[in-house]
Amino acid sequence: MLLNRATAQGIADGSITVVLRRWDSPRARVGGTQRTQVGTIHIDDVVEKPGRYRVSAAEARAAGYPDAKTAQADLDRRPAAHTYVITVSFLAPDERPDLAADDTLTADDVAAIAARLGRWDAAAETPWTRDYLTTIGDNEAVRAPDLAAGFGMDVPRFKRRVRQLKGLGLTISLDVGYRLSPRGRAFLRME
Repeated sequence: MLLNRATAQGIADGSITVVLRRWDSPRARVGGTQRTQVGTIHIDDVVEKPGRYRVSAAEARAAGYPDAKTAQADLDRRPAAHTYVITVSFLAPDERPDLAADDTLTADDVAAIAARLGRWDAAAETPWTRDYLTTIGDNEAVRAPDLAAGFGMDVPRFKRRVRQLKGLGLTISLDVGYRLSPRGRAFLRME
């Protein structure tokens, strides 16, 4: 479930407690978590309704909309078999910015990062982690579709891999494209 920054911020500050989605099958599960730009959210409840379900004014306000009509118009842009009313809460702030800023790596830190990257490389058809880091370092703020094309890869798969690197604090997402974090640059220097 993708959340824009405004929605994620609303969940973090408590002004948004519900997310409304139209899907053919559920993509969120009770008890699950999701990382967002501002931190980790918790999925408290998932209620499946028919695709034609009309949201209430209370649900719309809880989802951050000014009224039910606006929420419904947003939902109606994507026809699907089901409407999901997903209750969410804020779990914890995003630790990745602090991790990304930390460029004082020890030999043990470098070894731990290298081991994780090695596992990801071993699980793939071909090693990719160092190539991604180098490419991002050489192509700051380049659109993801352009970078993905350079690897002959579809954009969603490319972005999933970059999110893995971001989870280790090695990359930073920009409004357009990515950059190596101070931690990522330090890792490449020290490896």
